[in-house]
Amino acid sequence: MRYLVAAYTDAGILKEINQDSFVVRRAEYAGGEILMAAICDGMGGLSKGELASAVVIREFDRWFDEKLPSALTLHDIRAVAADWVHKLEVLNIKLSRYGGSNNCQLGTTFTGMLFIGGEYIAVHVGDTRAYRIDTSIRQLTEDQTFVAREVRNGNMTEQQAKNDSRRNILLQCVGACESVTPQVLFGRGEEGGYMLCSDGFRHNVSEEEMYTAFSAAFNSGKEAMNTALCDIGGLVKARGERDNITALLIKAMQGENDD
Repeated sequence: MRYLVAAYTDAGILKEINQDSFVVRRAEYAGGEILMAAICDGMGGLSKGELASAVVIREFDRWFDEKLPSALTLHDIRAVAADWVHKLEVLNIKLSRYGGSNNCQLGTTFTGMLFIGGEYIAVHVGDTRAYRIDTSIRQLTEDQTFVAREVRNGNMTEQQAKNDSRRNILLQCVGACESVTPQVLFGRGEEGGYMLCSDGFRHNVSEEEMYTAFSAAFNSGKEAMNTALCDIGGLVKARGERDNITALLIKAMQGENDD
């Protein structure tokens, strides 16, 4: 499998600092390509959210260089997932201790995917999201937020959750929780599209609008993917989105790519 990747990030219309961070890494493996993509959204309600997101992304960038070779030797994608979960647990402790030592509180979400050998893993904390885009758009990850929990428990409708003032209250984040329990997903890395995004990218745009823009872009190549991300980013800013805005768009395909 080969991959095309487009990226978009913007501080938005209000904030001077972009507290989102992301990483995209590639490697050759068994005649195909390995792709790692991850997004962190530093918590704007806490001090040093940009530091928390940058630290976590830097550690996963380092993991790709230092730990991926041994993971490939083991041929065990579940061991990779366990390693990522452990890394997030350790980072949660480290960031928490840093905050305690420096009289500040910092935290970040994390959503990361690794595509390897026709499979993928997704590991997730918070309310950044991973989507699958083929004949429809489907959210893969589960928001770890107060309103999402209320919807799952039948205490709130999706529309009520979207408009509720508590929609940004996280049940878990890396660095500001006593402990974290990441969501872990396994799947087949089939041809088609995937997207990772921060909550600022999706708040003021519908899934139907994203699907229409991105499904057309996947059929036209990387330049169209970049244009589609910029168009949606501009749209959510025009609609008054106040948060940072970040998204990664991934096209998985057989054969050679034109990246």
